[in-house]
Amino acid sequence: MAAIPVKVKHQGKLHEVELDPGSSGETFKYQLYSLTGVEPERQKILIKGGQLKDDTDLSSLKAKPGQVFMMMGTPAGAEGAMDIAKPKQQMRFMEDMTEAEAARAEGAIPAGLQNLGNTCYMNSTLQTLKSVPELQEELAKYKDSPRSGPSAADYRAFGLGDIGPGSTDLTASLRDLYKQMSETQEGFPPYAFLHALRGNFPQFAEKSKSGPGYAQQDAEEAWSQILSNIRSKLKAQEVNGDQQGPPGSGKDHELFIDKYFAGTFESTLACDEEAAKEGGEEEEKSKETFLKLDCHISKDINHLRDGIHAGLEEKIEKRSVVLDRDATYTKSSRVSRLPKYLTVHFVRFFWKREAGKKAKIMRKVTFPAELDAVEFCTETLRKQLIPVRDKVRDIRKDEEDMSRARKRQKTAHKQAEEKAKGADGEGDQEPLQKAKQKGKDKDKTKDEGQDIEMPDAVYKTDAEYEAERESALKAAKKELFQRIDPELAKDAGSNKSGIYELRAVLTHQGASADSGHYTSYVKKQGAVDAATGKRKEEDGKWWWFNDDKVSEVDAEKIDTLSGGGESHSALILLYRAIDLPTAEEVEG
Repeated sequence: MAAIPVKVKHQGKLHEVELDPGSSGETFKYQLYSLTGVEPERQKILIKGGQLKDDTDLSSLKAKPGQVFMMMGTPAGAEGAMDIAKPKQQMRFMEDMTEAEAARAEGAIPAGLQNLGNTCYMNSTLQTLKSVPELQEELAKYKDSPRSGPSAADYRAFGLGDIGPGSTDLTASLRDLYKQMSETQEGFPPYAFLHALRGNFPQFAEKSKSGPGYAQQDAEEAWSQILSNIRSKLKAQEVNGDQQGPPGSGKDHELFIDKYFAGTFESTLACDEEAAKEGGEEEEKSKETFLKLDCHISKDINHLRDGIHAGLEEKIEKRSVVLDRDATYTKSSRVSRLPKYLTVHFVRFFWKREAGKKAKIMRKVTFPAELDAVEFCTETLRKQLIPVRDKVRDIRKDEEDMSRARKRQKTAHKQAEEKAKGADGEGDQEPLQKAKQKGKDKDKTKDEGQDIEMPDAVYKTDAEYEAERESALKAAKKELFQRIDPELAKDAGSNKSGIYELRAVLTHQGASADSGHYTSYVKKQGAVDAATGKRKEEDGKWWWFNDDKVSEVDAEKIDTLSGGGESHSALILLYRAIDLPTAEEVEG
């Protein structure tokens, strides 16, 4: 018999197939396997009266040229099934791993830090800084000056660093501490770092006035002093014509902290009195580097952006040459460089003279998971950032629209398949008995080989949809990359879009800086894929570091840290610039 050209509809696509009436259903299924990739045993081909079986004689179908058959089924791989094969890497059990290997394994809980006596301020600061991968990479390269004494290596082996005379290299102690923390999941005692911190900054060795031991300290002060020390030690790279540091640095080597943490202000200082202006007094203009933005808190401040704006306007009392007396001046600042990592400090503590201590402002001030910092910038920087920021927003909206459209298509496709199954007596929604009852009034002389009516809509497969999405995303990334300002592109440690995502929160619980308790929350990073070296998608969870206790919390917990009482409230926020496409990604 001559082969009959028929069509098979599968997942919205029509496949043209030569049906040989002299062969069996099994042969026909293997033909479809070569076209669709669906294994014969996973195929469901609907024919009049039921499904096509392997031993069905195809001549019994009395197929006509152009007749359409419906096929359902997906390849085994598409449903996540795994073929039994020898694993590429030998499986290792946790019991067979060393402590260091277990600490680096996917899903491992990071190490906490033991409280050595009112040292929660230091522990929370160290855990927050540890969330910066660039800092850990740079610390690993740091070479401290050689020291005398045969016991130095022995001390380090036991996690005690170089306790003793000369053990004051804070940066080296931080390097060693982070390495030791990466090799355990237990609470680690930071003796060596605490010794170096107190050696460099004696205020942290202050004794408690209310009992034995050391006094509680301000975590913001520890943060500032630690960054200041690292800043003087870590040099990121040599600065040349193509690798510029922060504007106006004028240094042969770019400092690591300046590259990733430091921003630049452009400020004007003007007298508030008209008499000074009429007398010819001009505004003073200046540039200065900052390592954090202050969020000032008052009765009118309810949100982070309002507090930052308040911090950019400052009243100063100084002598006016024109007026020949003291006068009030307004210092207005705008950001002319945004760093990759932006530190925001809630100014919650103030000196309460009658109590003789730093009291805490309890007011609730909300903060976003994503911060748009463009509004704090100079007009020049705004013009450089806005095209990139707006394109990022457009891409996100397009991705959401595509995702919603895909969900609608899948729903429609499912409904169409169920309808087709029901028409052939295969659906659970319409039992065979009901189908026969409904068919009594139909024309019983209808030609036996008549086609099943098929929906006109053509649905995209998951592979087609993914290919289309990837193509659109690649084109959008290319356009986004082209919008990055050339001057900003040269500054590797800057934010080129103005958009930041929240990565860590350092909190305080209590009524004053000299008491209470500090903890930190750090957003979990995706695990590193061993095959590609890239990080996997994040799960949105956070680590809560409460000294040596480490636990996982949901993102909703972060929303409760806005203050409003003595409970945990944000003191320091660490934001990171969102990722933008690189030249390699665009060209690849």
